Amino acid sequence: MSTPDSDEQPIFTRAGEATLTSRHVIPAGESLPDTAKQIVEDETILDGNARLNLATFVSTWMDDDAKQVYAASFDKNMIDKDEYPQTAAIEDNCWHMLANLWNAPDAEKSIGTSTIGSSEACMLGGLAFKRRWQQARRAAGKDTSRPNLVMSSAVQVCWEKFCNYFDVEPRYVPISAEHKTLDGHDLAKYVDENTIGVVAIMGVTYTGMYEPVAEIAAALDEIQKTTGLDIPIHVDGASGAMIAPFLQPDVVWDFRLERVHSISTSGHKYGLVYPGLGWVVWRDEQWLPDDLVFKVSYLGGEMPTFALNFSRPGAQVVLQYYLFLRLGFEGYRAVQQTSQDVAKFLSAGIDRLDAFELWNDGSDIPVFAWRLTEGHTKNWTLYDLQDRLRMKGWLIPAYPMPADLEQITVQRIVVRNGLSMDLAADLLQAIETEVAYLDALESPMPAEKPQSAFHH
Repeated sequence: MSTPDSDEQPIFTRAGEATLTSRHVIPAGESLPDTAKQIVEDETILDGNARLNLATFVSTWMDDDAKQVYAASFDKNMIDKDEYPQTAAIEDNCWHMLANLWNAPDAEKSIGTSTIGSSEACMLGGLAFKRRWQQARRAAGKDTSRPNLVMSSAVQVCWEKFCNYFDVEPRYVPISAEHKTLDGHDLAKYVDENTIGVVAIMGVTYTGMYEPVAEIAAALDEIQKTTGLDIPIHVDGASGAMIAPFLQPDVVWDFRLERVHSISTSGHKYGLVYPGLGWVVWRDEQWLPDDLVFKVSYLGGEMPTFALNFSRPGAQVVLQYYLFLRLGFEGYRAVQQTSQDVAKFLSAGIDRLDAFELWNDGSDIPVFAWRLTEGHTKNWTLYDLQDRLRMKGWLIPAYPMPADLEQITVQRIVVRNGLSMDLAADLLQAIETEVAYLDALESPMPAEKPQSAFHH
């Protein structure tokens, strides 16, 4: 009796599905496409549900038309501007749109680029600061060996990486219960002639709160009056730069402030694009040193390029353009407003529970954090609630606050496009149920283990 062809055998009886697959060695032979696909699908079903991941800021939902646009441009390399000139032109269109959205005095005199994410965009902003500072110091015959960058102790980890990788001293201004963000308080103690710039965050990773960029700029104005130091600001707008223009247009944080030289954002966060995409824009070409820019052939001429990554996907840039055209200003405003409405619905529900005290309520970006009410219980911690919620599929991180507040543990929810009000009501019910379960425990849970803060 002949053996049937493997593609005619029942699934899970064929070689591959019916045998163990090597994890660390490339298999010696081939597999049927269906077999390889089945193994991959079987392994990835063990992942959490991305829609229920309220730890990440990164987009986990796009519409079906966007997916078709995405699939049609999978194969395009963003850096190959000569081969894909229209994708290059779309990139140029997008950062000009952002320059105008962020109130550049003259967007035609701005310069910008796409990146693989906002971390790369931040590093490019930092590199421009460092190079301009070096050039000015050399021209004045001064030492260039000890640059420093001033930022909040609650800064995202990419800035720690920048300082480590590019030999810049990080100077962290500690946050406190009185000063929950970098707000210009005591800033003069941290800046000096070696300060290349100050980072202001529009949407702190830990809590989602805006840092008051106008107040930071005003503090730097006063410092310049007394010391002569002219220190620029880079706005890390990973999340808030795509929220504030639509929901808080009266908040002055962007290129309306002359001291703001550059702004970065994540296209794959509240830009609403799948990962990974970031953007950085300088208010004027003069703030991006020319010796950092490489010239590449483009449509018979030249196009400037400034990036750490070389080959990277063009599909996300095309997706961003699709969304700018698809949603327009009013569409983005509606999407972001809905996310904020859901965030404030959830924060209000959590605030009603005796167990919790809000750190903030999601009225900046749609992100908020809370802590256990002091004295509520000794039997459980937010880490226990995190574990209980994970059993139901919800990923809601608990973590210690940054230096000087590390004794405070908070839990945080990031509301993104795709978390409906109906789903949020289910989440609130789950939190209430699990709090009641934990409160009913008669004996203390095991001591909480120290964990690092989530950086998403």
